[in-house]
Amino acid sequence: MQGGSLALALNLSLTPGDATAAPPGPKAVVADTLAALKPNHAVLLGKADVVGEFNDTARKYDLHKTGPRGRDFTNKMCWAPDRKRALFCGANHAVPHRLNDVWEFDLPSLTWTMLYAPDNARGYTDLGKDTSDVEFKDGILITKRGGPAIIAHTWWGLTYDPRHKALLFMNTWVTDRKKAVKDLGGDPADLYAGPPLWAFYPADAKWKPFKAAKPYPVAIFGGMLEYIPELGGSIWHANNWQMRGTWLHDFEKDAWTDLKANGGGVAFEKESPEPEQIGYYDPVRKLVVVHRHYDTCHLDTRKVEWKKVRTGSKDDGKTPFGHDARAVMYRDPPSGHGLLVQFETNTLWAYDPDKATWTKLAPEGAPMPTGGKRLGYVDEAANVLVVIDGTTVWAYRYRAW
Repeated sequence: MQGGSLALALNLSLTPGDATAAPPGPKAVVADTLAALKPNHAVLLGKADVVGEFNDTARKYDLHKTGPRGRDFTNKMCWAPDRKRALFCGANHAVPHRLNDVWEFDLPSLTWTMLYAPDNARGYTDLGKDTSDVEFKDGILITKRGGPAIIAHTWWGLTYDPRHKALLFMNTWVTDRKKAVKDLGGDPADLYAGPPLWAFYPADAKWKPFKAAKPYPVAIFGGMLEYIPELGGSIWHANNWQMRGTWLHDFEKDAWTDLKANGGGVAFEKESPEPEQIGYYDPVRKLVVVHRHYDTCHLDTRKVEWKKVRTGSKDDGKTPFGHDARAVMYRDPPSGHGLLVQFETNTLWAYDPDKATWTKLAPEGAPMPTGGKRLGYVDEAANVLVVIDGTTVWAYRYRAW
């Protein structure tokens, strides 16, 4: 069963999100449909349930009905292999809300689960109209429930650490922190000046801030955070006037190390990607594959060396536009190729890291949803690329195992 008939079958069983609802179990019709899905074919799986303990803030913005939806420069979802689900968090640019909620998507049951209901809504440069839930503690602006009181776009600064079973987020934003601290009666001189890295533990539904001592990297807007197992931590990459470097974070020690990629200097600036890039880690090739605008770069994690392997152009017809507000990119496990969803043009591309070539795909079956607030990820358990438009779920299989 594929396409509209599957969607109809699933819609008959759906109920609105409820504060006491438990995530439903796997749907046999989803499992059967995905098992039958052929390579280069897509299917519309239907509407997802939305469940969780929704508070007044969540309900004010209809999150109990819509799920999180894409949020401007916040589109990355992170696959959690131990949970076999994808995680999401991060704020809109300004409207309709700026929230610190955290979500998890489960494909077998078609379910969005709110793991952390939002604290009070925040303003663009301040803590919002109601700051009664915020404290200034140990140099950090934090909510009384333990969440970040400042909430940023994720850009591509979001990753999952499977060793510590935590979602990591470089939560850097334009909030006037000094004024916020003053308004709370604190001393701005006590503010922590380092990178605002946070962890979220989905099993416990709890946030935790890091507070590393110097040396540490600059937390620019639009940087990249990626967990690299052979390096024993997560890298933070930036290449602009604020900072040019790739740093490694040790989770247990909460310490940063400059990896001195490419020896720094001109070579690093020339060969590594600039901000607002998208990309993924390839555990087989030991590469971080990154695409930014029309340029593609690889980081050899063994040599800790960046190389720009392809320079495309807007008019070459062979290169998609890579930007964290307009596209997402993940690794396809069976092929080892990268899959890029270009939301602006509603197109799908595949990248071969061995040949450094892009191919525009023409999926058969159900067309991709076209909404303006889509999200996407690769479900490694089901071997499909998933695009979610609100609660509408679409799946595409690139290659078979």
